Amino acid sequence: MSLLIYAESAEGKFKKVAFELASYAKKVAESLGTTVTAVTINAGDVSDLSKYGVDKVLKVNNDALTGFSARAYADVIKQAAQKEGAKVVVLSSTTDSIYLSSLVAISLDAGFTSNVVGLPVSTSPFQVKRTAFSNKAFTITEITTDIKVLGLAKNSYGIIENNVSLTEEDFNPTIDAADFNVKVTSVEKSSGKVSIADADIVVSGGRGLKGPENWGMIEELASVLGAATACSKPVSDLGWRPHGEHVGQTGKPVATNLYIAVGISGAIQHIAGINSSKVKVVINNDPEAPFFKVADYGIVGDAFEIVPQLIEKLKTFKAQH
Repeated sequence: MSLLIYAESAEGKFKKVAFELASYAKKVAESLGTTVTAVTINAGDVSDLSKYGVDKVLKVNNDALTGFSARAYADVIKQAAQKEGAKVVVLSSTTDSIYLSSLVAISLDAGFTSNVVGLPVSTSPFQVKRTAFSNKAFTITEITTDIKVLGLAKNSYGIIENNVSLTEEDFNPTIDAADFNVKVTSVEKSSGKVSIADADIVVSGGRGLKGPENWGMIEELASVLGAATACSKPVSDLGWRPHGEHVGQTGKPVATNLYIAVGISGAIQHIAGINSSKVKVVINNDPEAPFFKVADYGIVGDAFEIVPQLIEKLKTFKAQH
């Protein structure tokens, strides 16, 4: 019996979430008295996984899987789980893995729970802690099926080195042509920027910036911090910023180490989508803005005065260190 994870990669390189998933899985496997196997799809060098506790890697290399297909990828993970006799399968909470999780669970006749934020509370019975009600509460969920599928919430466990020896094995699962009935015709990617999905820090702007011509200071602040840029729903609806930058419950949920909101009042849907972020900083000239109620740090004032000063202070700090 083994614990299986799907280690996500992009253009042959592992995403940061793959290492967090491996770190989490290693600790769970230790409590179960088993080992960690990772299945990879068109990844390059897989040796880095050994640093975070992965004992074995099933390497799938297939040109048909170059573009993401939820059904095909789920089928690969299912076959890997069956091959290894895995009783626990752990996936991340990226956009791709959210699509995959339910498909994997159905194919394995497994119980599934998402938004897992901690190690199992108990392994017999198998119980895990997860968030509920848009991250406003926690619940202990018991999975009673023989096989369990867990969706680990992003940035909920961290990346912990745990060096082990690694076994690599080429794996050639059966690929069903029917899995590709839905095809991706094109993919647009931003270059030279930190993606929201991989960012530890996000700088987000709202209607308080008054127009797209003022977005330069958001991008400059993000650049100084090594952060991704994002926006509120009204901003993307107005066409000031791409819809891919819209974060919140109705956009991309984020769980960053630091979330900076500039000129965002804090609609409930926006707050629900960013509430898992560890530190929230709000800059707004309205002291009654709802965002201040959930902020860890708040600055009441004109963003057009505060943000440039913040940028200069950060540049000075970086130059000195």
